[in-house]
Amino acid sequence: MTRLATTMMLFGGLAGLAVASTAGALNAVLDAPSMTVRYNSDALATDGGAQALYRRLSLAAEQVCPNPGDTRLVSAVVKQCRQEALTAAVNKIHSQRLAALHASRMTKSG
Repeated sequence: MTRLATTMMLFGGLAGLAVASTAGALNAVLDAPSMTVRYNSDALATDGGAQALYRRLSLAAEQVCPNPGDTRLVSAVVKQCRQEALTAAVNKIHSQRLAALHASRMTKSG
């Protein structure tokens, strides 16, 4: 069994990065908060394993893109940050099963 890791990166503020200079944009991306989620690639062979990893990635996205304040309402910026972080993590793993699960969840929420 091989242990793999994926890093969730915060991609919030992309509009600001587009306006920033090239050097400034690169520094902002490199300084973005991240979290490593370790998983066993064999677990992705089952629907249950893919669902379990997806839940863990979703929780990590919530930690990387926290909701400021004590409000229960999640801002559109925070939701977008979480969605982009989750999409980046799923894409980095290269699992068709996980990608299909993510696509179905994004269709339902969008």
